[in-house]
Amino acid sequence: MIARHIKLASAIVFPLAAAGCVATDYAARDAGFMNASLKSSEATGKQTVWVQDRQQAQAVRDRVKTLMARKTIDVETAVQVALLNNKGLQASYADLGDRAADAWQTQLSVLPRFSVGLTGIATPGLEAYRVLEGAIAANILALATYDKNIKLADTRLRQAQLDAAIATVSLAAETRRAWINTVAAWENVAYLNQAKVAADAASELAKKIGEAGSMAKGDQAREHVFYAELTGETAKARLAAKLAKEELIRLMGLSGSEVEFQIPNRLPPLPKALIGRNDIEAESIHKRMDLQVARLELQATAQSYKLEDVTRIVTDIELVGTYEKEREREDGKILSDVSKTASLEFTIPIFDSGQARLRKGELAYMRAANQLAELAVNVRSQARSAYLAYKSNYDIARHYRNNVLPLRNAIEEQSLLTYNGMITSTFELIADAREKIDSTILAVNAKRDFWLAEANLAPVIYGGGTGSASAETKVASAEQTASGGH
Repeated sequence: MIARHIKLASAIVFPLAAAGCVATDYAARDAGFMNASLKSSEATGKQTVWVQDRQQAQAVRDRVKTLMARKTIDVETAVQVALLNNKGLQASYADLGDRAADAWQTQLSVLPRFSVGLTGIATPGLEAYRVLEGAIAANILALATYDKNIKLADTRLRQAQLDAAIATVSLAAETRRAWINTVAAWENVAYLNQAKVAADAASELAKKIGEAGSMAKGDQAREHVFYAELTGETAKARLAAKLAKEELIRLMGLSGSEVEFQIPNRLPPLPKALIGRNDIEAESIHKRMDLQVARLELQATAQSYKLEDVTRIVTDIELVGTYEKEREREDGKILSDVSKTASLEFTIPIFDSGQARLRKGELAYMRAANQLAELAVNVRSQARSAYLAYKSNYDIARHYRNNVLPLRNAIEEQSLLTYNGMITSTFELIADAREKIDSTILAVNAKRDFWLAEANLAPVIYGGGTGSASAETKVASAEQTASGGH
């Protein structure tokens, strides 16, 4: 009899559950990650991995060790190490796993619950008495709303995939900007050190001329204070450069002896031509993943609204079928009595017609729709701004390279010629050298701003934070070794 009732319940429950099943394997350990990885790879050109066991962790450590074994770490290596080694990124992938688990749980929500109980009494002088009970319970509301629930769960999973991809692209962009800032900082320090050498020479010369009585004390003080101020600026710049490298180290997820790596002494030269992005607005509207997330949020809100429409009256329904079998001995014979029951348990909120929840659903949908529209406007503006910054910073950096620095070189050459001809004084020669250093630092900062603007193109097209390359000069610092990096 038990088997017969279980078969009856299965005939009701399992077809309904099977009807709502979807092809996605929510139970897989890396459910949804492949899609997120492909999207982020398109934007970054780099590989990422979701570490979930010791073997994967060891493989990642070995690869990071191989990448860091290079003498000097370029920007592409730094980005790849960050995508493999950053633990915050791994945490965002765990959020993707949570969404997959939620969808998996939704799949399982329609399965019936089974319960079996056995009780017995054996008293001296009385025959043994046993009762076998069985029950099958299924949530009718879960069955009725299964398709909508699973679609909503799948929508949330797709959002989580995009969020994981956005986190990956964001980390790649942050690492690229940190590398650019760090290299520019060390390059600036190198030129500040050159200026400091010239200022030191001027200070010493002023001291000797002053001792000979050929220079007023005020003029001597001007040379001394310039050297003193430049020494302070150089120390401040060196600190800024070290802090910039620490930011890069954090993004790359390095610690211990891994932080003892070098970077180039100067930024790459300007490219010969710019990347053509005349359709950057359309491209960003099509590819921006945060815009896709917002579209899915609108879809999820609509799905939730339809779900509210289905369940606005009955908040919980549960079908319970029970089976009871009693066994009793009398005069050596077994007497059986089977009892079957079925009940429908539900609650109805008498004073709740569901209109309030429907109104909240409408408001949530309108909110999501307006947020999507606002984001679309912002995406187009961000795309235009990013490309404008890219082109303009290129023109500025090229201006310093092609016009300012050649003129400074010409001035320095003429000053050296006139100095050899005893026309220009030593102080005038040193002053020209200092001014050339200032122009060189401005040129370095302009080149840095261009590369930062270039690094912002991928995030503005794919999402992940556009960043902001400041137009202000950020003098960074560090001592430069003659042979390598820092």
